[in-house]
Amino acid sequence: MRKVLVSFVITLVVVIAVAYGGWRSLQSYLDAPLNIEQSHIVMVEPGSSFGRVASQLAAEGVLEKPDWFAFFIRLQKAGPLLKAGEYEVVEGVTPRSLVTQLIEGRSLSYKFTIIEGSTFKELRESLQENSQLNQTFKDKTDAQVMASLGLDGQHPEGMFLADTYQFQRGGTDLDLLRRAHSLLKSELDAAWKDKAEKLPYKDSYEALIMASIVEKETGLSTERPTIAGVFVRRMNKGMRLQTDPTVIYGMGDRYKGNIRRADLRRPTPYNTYTISGLPPTPIALVGREAIKAALHPVEGKWLYFVAKGDGSHQFSATLKQHNRAVKEYQLRRRNGYRSSPDQ
Repeated sequence: MRKVLVSFVITLVVVIAVAYGGWRSLQSYLDAPLNIEQSHIVMVEPGSSFGRVASQLAAEGVLEKPDWFAFFIRLQKAGPLLKAGEYEVVEGVTPRSLVTQLIEGRSLSYKFTIIEGSTFKELRESLQENSQLNQTFKDKTDAQVMASLGLDGQHPEGMFLADTYQFQRGGTDLDLLRRAHSLLKSELDAAWKDKAEKLPYKDSYEALIMASIVEKETGLSTERPTIAGVFVRRMNKGMRLQTDPTVIYGMGDRYKGNIRRADLRRPTPYNTYTISGLPPTPIALVGREAIKAALHPVEGKWLYFVAKGDGSHQFSATLKQHNRAVKEYQLRRRNGYRSSPDQ
């Protein structure tokens, strides 16, 4: 009996020792950096299992002992926690940290920037050129795109906030536009609630139209409120805005880089040399600063401005001052060309 007991104890000790050794080996494996010299991209498709991911990484020479990797997953009961996505396995990562990365969904993200002052047409072209996005409306009209966003009947120009958006590979162009519109709406609504007094806008959409004009007139953030102030004063006085960017937008594909006097006289719904007040829609996509400028314009006496040629503008309170500025900055460059309000 005693011999049996001793044999059992010895066997138990051996089993414990082997188990402990195996446990130590597993822990050592889990905490040892993977043997890779450069980062590696792995795609985890929806519905994939950790076993499939382990086999894939092993086949690509990234992961050693995939069975140990899969055993650890079963031990942790982490199988259902795997998240689909595109992951970067970087140099120095361990199997344990890789599991955490896959469970937490720390997948690669990409950035897409909607440029301030760009048009919806240009935005669509940029979206189509992005290889990380899933293209869903390449062959759809603008009206069909807006309908897909739940904005049936609305003009697309200006309805998406110029900003930088992060997305994961496989995200759709429609999802990105949906986020950009939602952000535009929240920014515009918040700014409208905090707007200055005595503005000539009937609603926030008219403020958005003004913001788009301001966006096209200058790339200098410091000038936006001042230029908005000029346009607001002109509207309040019943003067026409007479701003070239609206003429260009109304010309559409006819614009070839130059505005002629005939273009200034040719009526379009957007030509603010021939119409009073604002054009019917925005003429570009805007950022937060342009919205803020349109709703908080700088007060003053300026009614005119002209481009200096260095990216900034000369502001004038009277037509006489403005004509002098035009002569100094514009006629010296291109006779007959105007890039700012004129009487």
